[in-house]
Amino acid sequence: MTTTRFAPSPTGYLHVGNLRTALFNYLIAKKAGGTFILRLDDTDPERSRPEFADAIMEDMEWLGLTWDRVERQSDRLDRYAAAADDLRAKGRFYEAFETPTELDLKRKKQLNMGLPPVYDRAALALSDDEKAKLRADRGQGVWRFKLDHARIEWTDGILGDLSIDAASVSDPVLIRQDGQVLYTLASVVDDTEMGITHVVRGSDHVTNTATQIQIIEALGGTVPTFAHHSLLTGPQGEALSKRLGTLALRDLRENGVEPMALLSHMARIGSSQPVELVSSLEELADGFDLSHFGSAPTKFDVDDLYPLTGRYLHGLPLSAVAEDVAALGVPDDLAEPFWTVARANITTRADLGPWWDLVQNGATPLINDEDRAFVAEAFALLPDPPYSSETWGGWTNAVKEATGRKGRALFMPLRKAVTGRERGPEMAELMPLLQKKPGL
Repeated sequence: MTTTRFAPSPTGYLHVGNLRTALFNYLIAKKAGGTFILRLDDTDPERSRPEFADAIMEDMEWLGLTWDRVERQSDRLDRYAAAADDLRAKGRFYEAFETPTELDLKRKKQLNMGLPPVYDRAALALSDDEKAKLRADRGQGVWRFKLDHARIEWTDGILGDLSIDAASVSDPVLIRQDGQVLYTLASVVDDTEMGITHVVRGSDHVTNTATQIQIIEALGGTVPTFAHHSLLTGPQGEALSKRLGTLALRDLRENGVEPMALLSHMARIGSSQPVELVSSLEELADGFDLSHFGSAPTKFDVDDLYPLTGRYLHGLPLSAVAEDVAALGVPDDLAEPFWTVARANITTRADLGPWWDLVQNGATPLINDEDRAFVAEAFALLPDPPYSSETWGGWTNAVKEATGRKGRALFMPLRKAVTGRERGPEMAELMPLLQKKPGL
């Protein structure tokens, strides 16, 4: 069975970069009728917070990215300890004692010599007595995985055939000096034991994937199919990392972005397929294919989400926004005609408020100086409400007869005077909703 996972660390709020990874893994599982796991990578006790875990699940539920089960790495520490013991027994795990300062000096020396800054495996030459002395002087060391210095090759679901020389990569630290299990080991153990078949993540993980492949093989696991999507940039190609704080999913939700608008956009940008608004996650899954994506950085502009949000709202029936309409105080008998008039003229749900205010209280007329006398004469010809669908046509005909104006010179000043806007719904549909007579 196809099994994927989304594995955020509950150390902050989800943002659009996280969403891309979550969505790709979700769509792969759903298209195949498989399993999608939400795994909270919470092995860092200092930075992981329950409130962030709750926020992650809340954001995913808002988007409709429902999971088949939740796993927490903090519940699986015994599995990581068993894997560490296995690696030690196989001679693939060793303790190293260099301080950060010593490692930095080694890297600088290698760079000065024109060599890659790769850990030199000096710890492998330590005798048991030397290790005991270092532990007495410095405490426990870190535990590194001993890479097999061969080429690591795999066919990436997006990037194609990849090959990395393990000799060009430092033996990764899998357990810190304080005993904390790091992501690389925990992720491998979880992916292996949970039967993960496909892993999609950012292209900044390519080297990490290479080392994980060797760890999986050392533990006797099956290597999943890996794919690395391009990283998002800002609209001008600038690094998005500096703006991610303003692109949290909860901020987008607060600003009125609709889930399907966001999902439709994120499922297509960076691919050969045009961005199109879809109506459901099932439709997104049916048309999803990693082969359509490329390696080039993908430009993301939050402003692109609002036209999609508007188009999504324009197609909704009243039942989908009934609570929003009722919250404005719209009477039940006006809810349907009000939504029919307003929906094609909003970008977010919040835009309904000003339209209802116009219906209830009228608008501040938008009048050019040269039209002021004309509008005053026109308003004098307008009867008091209630109005009907015939009111606009009858009124404008009367104004035309009285003033001689016609066409745009007739209709536009009246629209602007009644609504305070240059654009909006058909006036014949809006007039029956007005509660007060427009005036100067």
